[in-house]
Amino acid sequence: MLLLGDNAYNKVIARDEPKLKLWTSAGLMLTYKCPARCECCYYNCSPDKGGIMSVETAIAGWRGLIGIAGENAKIHITGGEPFLYYDLLCEILRKADELKLGRVDVVETNAYWAIDENEIIARLDFLNRHNVSKIKISYDPFHAEFVDFDKVELLYKTACRVLGIERVMLRWLDYFNAPPKLSELSVEQKMSVFADSHKKYKCRFTGRAAGKMAQFLANKEVEQISTENCRKSFLDSKSVHIDPDGNVFNGVCSGIVIGNIKKTPLNEIWRNFNPAKQELLNVLFNSGPAGLLESAIKYGYKKCRLYSGKCHLCTDLRQFFFDNGLFGQIISPKECYN
Repeated sequence: MLLLGDNAYNKVIARDEPKLKLWTSAGLMLTYKCPARCECCYYNCSPDKGGIMSVETAIAGWRGLIGIAGENAKIHITGGEPFLYYDLLCEILRKADELKLGRVDVVETNAYWAIDENEIIARLDFLNRHNVSKIKISYDPFHAEFVDFDKVELLYKTACRVLGIERVMLRWLDYFNAPPKLSELSVEQKMSVFADSHKKYKCRFTGRAAGKMAQFLANKEVEQISTENCRKSFLDSKSVHIDPDGNVFNGVCSGIVIGNIKKTPLNEIWRNFNPAKQELLNVLFNSGPAGLLESAIKYGYKKCRLYSGKCHLCTDLRQFFFDNGLFGQIISPKECYN
């Protein structure tokens, strides 16, 4: 387990300044592929995306997190939709069990596969026998557009019976009790439903969430968010996500690569991470996304009249940079932008 003082940023700041937190949680993204194309998706996942995480990459990320956080390490397995590659999920869990890496905090799913009760029970039994603490079912107006409620209901009720209700997470229970009906709504009406959901359960406007939904909710001029930097977001995040190719994202800042575990172990990425000094990140850290505007405009970026917040501005700028081949090592991979 590492100490705060082992990090490059923490070593050079004053003792009374906020420190970069230890990463204690890592999301292993088995794939960008997903049966859904939700308007809230931070990672632009969809049915036509790809990427499959190898067992070796998953285990390397897991071990790297243990190297940082020790027994406080929490792994969750996500996507995309991890159950698209159920055999791979099982292989990762078997290997982790063999290596005695500990428990998986959560395995996430949108329940698209939950059709046969016997199959559900068999899969839940496997997860239970291979150290998975909880299953998390994503269900809200965004997912309801793509996944039938009957599947969500069957998985939730079966999981509560097999695992116990305390080991089943449903995001969100109020939509389970009153399933959204979207099939007959116009695009504008759907956006209104999504906007209402955002008011109840805030999401960041990154990935696809920075598209139609962010534009629908945009109500701030650049000047209103120009003083907001990303210092706290970088320092306070205790989690990372690791994509199928080993790219590491800080928190839910998708599309900003801070390292790759195929090149450098995760614990070493944390040791060397200094957002105040790294290219592009230092601007976000000190000045926020508005600090990138001047250089973006020089390359031809056209400001929107309104934004929904700093994450919307940041994602819009990064999309422009990506489209123009700028900052390629950091603003990556293509799955987050195409």
